[in-house]
Amino acid sequence: MRMHTQKETAKVWLAVLCTCVVCTSGCYTRRVPAKPVVNFIAAVRPVLPTATQSGLQSPPDLQTELPETPQIGLNRMQPPKPHVAVAPAPEPSAEKHAEPAITPEVTTEELTAAKSETQQALDMTDKNLSMVQGKKLNPTQEDLASKVRGFADNAREAMRSGDWVRARSLSKKAEILSEQLAASL
Repeated sequence: MRMHTQKETAKVWLAVLCTCVVCTSGCYTRRVPAKPVVNFIAAVRPVLPTATQSGLQSPPDLQTELPETPQIGLNRMQPPKPHVAVAPAPEPSAEKHAEPAITPEVTTEELTAAKSETQQALDMTDKNLSMVQGKKLNPTQEDLASKVRGFADNAREAMRSGDWVRARSLSKKAEILSEQLAASL
């Protein structure tokens, strides 16, 4: 092992010292913020009136001086929002217009068959629902019974509007679900 001379040791220490100074001094190109951030709470100080008398009759009026708020970020002008004209409300008509329904053309034989099938399915649904009446149902059975009633009500509504194809379809769904409900008892 070689021994360092005093001159070499001094050079090493000088290099270490220079390195420490450079590392801790920071960047000389760092910019200082244009406007300093102000602590608003500390900047607001009430102005107290001077008391000429020892006892005050009424509470003093305190006035606060607020410093000007610093501009944060860029101030961009935004164009005004366009004015949208409000559409006039449609006049309520005396009767509610139903949505136009696309119904297939049905022959009189098919219409008669749909009417009879719908009525039979609704009769069977009512019979199955009457069997459930008064019995304690679990939540699944209660949900199924509510669906059956919904399909049956929708089928009756379709019958009133003359949509027999839809009424037949809804009544069949109600009948099938009512049979499942009756079988689960």
